[in-house]
Amino acid sequence: MSLRQAHIKRVTQETRIEARLQVDGTGRADIRTGIPFFDHMLTLFARHAVVDLKLRCRGDLEVDAHHTVEDCGLVLGQAFLQALGDKKGIRRYGTGFDPRNPLWGEAYVPMDECLARCVIDFSGRPYLVFRGVKDLDYKKVTRPEREQDMACAFRFGLAREFFQAFANEGRCNLHLELLYGQEPHHVVEALFKAFARAVDAACQRDPRIAGQIPSTKGQL
Repeated sequence: MSLRQAHIKRVTQETRIEARLQVDGTGRADIRTGIPFFDHMLTLFARHAVVDLKLRCRGDLEVDAHHTVEDCGLVLGQAFLQALGDKKGIRRYGTGFDPRNPLWGEAYVPMDECLARCVIDFSGRPYLVFRGVKDLDYKKVTRPEREQDMACAFRFGLAREFFQAFANEGRCNLHLELLYGQEPHHVVEALFKAFARAVDAACQRDPRIAGQIPSTKGQL
């Protein structure tokens, strides 16, 4: 069985990114983006999606964190697209259901007072639905100790930019919803964990359709 892995480099005037992904991993992560909170989110994504991910990014954080976060989403989407290849035999849909434990349902993830839900379809068609979080868009998730560090703080609204970029380059339908919650740190963490669980489920190989494309069109 071939390894599902990818190596992506992206260099622009705003960011320089290199990522290595192994879909059939053990949850190991080695992340350096210059934004500690974002590093934490990508690390927990790798752990809960059970993939191995190494990512390095040097971005124009003196301007803002936006380019770094968005471009990392682009690169991660490209990595999954490359690693999954023709997508033969994958479950394709990720609702958090784990065939090894039929008692698990959709990818609902609690984080203290928050509850987030994610569903993904590696359909070849990019689309993002991001619901239930509009009232928190301008809150800071992290508070830098120094005012001059404010530009590279991770703002809540950047989470949407990351997921939009992933959906675009990963060519997937990605539906994320905050059912309830208030604390921005908890909200973003719940969204990333739900995202990870759904990705894990969608990438699993289904032995019943080994070698087959999971689509009536014959391609994804």
